[in-house]
Amino acid sequence: MIWLYFLIFLGACVAAGSTGAMFSPGEWYERLHKPGWTPPNWLFPVAWTFLYLCMALAGARAAVSPGNGLAMALWSLQIALNGLWTPVFFGLRRMRQGLIVLCALWLAVASTMIALFQLDWLAGLLFVPYLVWVSVAGALNLAVIRLNPQESGGTA
Repeated sequence: MIWLYFLIFLGACVAAGSTGAMFSPGEWYERLHKPGWTPPNWLFPVAWTFLYLCMALAGARAAVSPGNGLAMALWSLQIALNGLWTPVFFGLRRMRQGLIVLCALWLAVASTMIALFQLDWLAGLLFVPYLVWVSVAGALNLAVIRLNPQESGGTA
């Protein structure tokens, strides 16, 4: 039965991740100045595939745990914010608003991770790499804003 839950949570992850295909970085992002520690482009789909699998498994494990209401609500919030960042940053080219979404996402991921740890230690552990990645993404978002002040207001 946990596999059915896993597939449902994975579907939510695929839906959120599909915004990356709809709003790809493109030429605009390539022209922006980025810090030297920016991960290579090939790493992003690899990392997100791994993270979405971890997130789906964590959600499935929590879904079959008693008293899971808060964890499920937080899981829903974080995946909604996850799906929102790409259209804001790449679609609308609103880097500052993207950073606001990312800060909210970081809080939602951290809160979800804590709630998951209270239900199932493995589910909580599965969210640790996600929190690390969102932390790096937030630092990168901020660095790109600082390196591109003329673009940071963002106009489509």
